[in-house]
Amino acid sequence: MRRTPSRAGAPTAAERARSILAAAHSMTVVTDGRHTEVQHLDGAGVMGHVHLHAPFEGPGAPPAGRVPIRLELTDIAPTPVRDRLRARVTLTGLLAAPYDPGSAESTCMEFGQCVLEDSPARTYVSLADLEAADPDPLATSEAGLLTHLVDDHPELVPLLLRLVRPLPDGDVRRVVPVGIDRYGLTLRLELARGHRDVRLPFHRTVRHIDHVGPQLHALLAASRRLSHTRHLPT
Repeated sequence: MRRTPSRAGAPTAAERARSILAAAHSMTVVTDGRHTEVQHLDGAGVMGHVHLHAPFEGPGAPPAGRVPIRLELTDIAPTPVRDRLRARVTLTGLLAAPYDPGSAESTCMEFGQCVLEDSPARTYVSLADLEAADPDPLATSEAGLLTHLVDDHPELVPLLLRLVRPLPDGDVRRVVPVGIDRYGLTLRLELARGHRDVRLPFHRTVRHIDHVGPQLHALLAASRRLSHTRHLPT
């Protein structure tokens, strides 16, 4: 059974956490008082490196000698914006044996908790919700999509500001795409002081990366139809 997507046109906490785990290239493993930086996840994300299973619920006492472990991941915006840290995911649990960073086998980890931290919330995601959530189909391609838009089509980005409601006032210094997922595009409006993130929802939820192009073109077409009533930042 699949988890129902957010009606607000944005990923649920479970979908966000699952997508961060899928797209991660590295993570910090904390166990036995040591911090180990795992730099290469071979394109399989965290779930290809660590196998999660439910907490022990069998009869009698749980197996002895289990080792506490914590996995720490950061989600960094791929575009050059202020405050590039978008979210943190922390997974905690127990191992049956000490962690071996050199092992080629998937590490079996008894699930403790999953915490998604982003501004301004901290959300606890259950194992059931995490397993039921699909990684976003754009998660592993997001960086390429956004940098292509910024580097190769910079003249298109300010046009999207016309779709923002309510319209921003005149202190917007720069507009940069800071995120894209199956539900829409997120723009960061860099202001004279601080910044503001706004979402532009797609007309249709993207099911495959090949379908994101038409949705972006639809947003641009909608922005061109609006009258040019104010100065757009460059």
